[in-house]
Amino acid sequence: MESLMEIGQIVNTYGIKGFVKVQPFTDDISRFEDLKSIYLQTKQGLETFEIEEVKYHKHMVLLKLKGIDDINIAEKYRNCYLKIDRKDAVTLPEDTYFIVDLLDMEVVTDEGEILGKITDVYPTGSNDIYVVKNEEGKQILLPAIGQVVKQVDLPNKKMTVHLLEGLR
Repeated sequence: MESLMEIGQIVNTYGIKGFVKVQPFTDDISRFEDLKSIYLQTKQGLETFEIEEVKYHKHMVLLKLKGIDDINIAEKYRNCYLKIDRKDAVTLPEDTYFIVDLLDMEVVTDEGEILGKITDVYPTGSNDIYVVKNEEGKQILLPAIGQVVKQVDLPNKKMTVHLLEGLR
C-alpha cells in the first residue's frame, strides 16, 4: 500500500495573500481542518508545508500554506497534488476503502474467472462504480454493492465478485 495518499489538487490561486484553491478528493472536506501539514508533489519532488488557515468556497478548499505569502508564489503550485501520510488519513467504516487502495486490484469472479484490474472508480451518489479492464482492453463496469462485491483482500490486492445477470 502507498505510504502517501492524494487528498486534492491545487487548481488555482485565491486572492492576493497566497491562498491556493484546492479540488478535494475526499467526501468530507472539513477533514482539512484536522491537518497540520501536507506534502505538495512538484516537478522537483515532495515539498512539505504547514497549514496556516483553512477556508471553504463553493465546494472547494482554500488553504493558506506557510511560506506561500503572495499570489505569485501560489501560482507556481497550480496543478500540484496534495498528499498526506497514510497515518493521518481518516478511519473508514467497515467495507469502505480508499480509491488508491482499489486501483490496480485484480478482480476475479466467485467462479475463479479473472476479469482484469480496477482502473478507475466513479462515484455515483448511491454507490461507486468500479471500472475493470482486462489485458485485451475490454472493460466491465461493476457496481460497488454487496450483491456484487463479495470479498476485498487489500493485502493481496484481490477482489472477488459475483456477476449479476446483465453485468457482462
